[in-house]
Amino acid sequence: MQLLDNFKHAETFAQMPIGERVQATLYVILLGMSITFVALVLIWGLTILLSKVVQLIEKKSQPAVMPAPKTASAPAPAAVEKDDSELVAVITAAIAASMNTSMHNIVVTNIVRTGDGAPVWGRLGRSDVMNSRL
Repeated sequence: MQLLDNFKHAETFAQMPIGERVQATLYVILLGMSITFVALVLIWGLTILLSKVVQLIEKKSQPAVMPAPKTASAPAPAAVEKDDSELVAVITAAIAASMNTSMHNIVVTNIVRTGDGAPVWGRLGRSDVMNSRL
């Protein structure tokens, strides 16, 4: 600990031999790194602990769902199919235009609509950028 006491005053540190200065510097570096490592491990542990607590709270707050009694049910109505022929034609034309080929060379067999997975702030940012170009 006397080595660290010499760090308090610049004039005593300057008078120390080079070997002791290097030793004191390494000691300070190791001390700082170990304190940082211990703090990070504590933060990691607290994060895991809090996630477990949140999971327990969410599990307790979910209502118990009782299965419905099985009864004879009517057959499900057939899904109403929309006329997507115009949509298929537009998508086929867009694909053909992007591939520089004829529409007769492309067959669209399946169209699946996907939602925009971007958050609201992302969509607003994109629209702001696009509107600023006008």
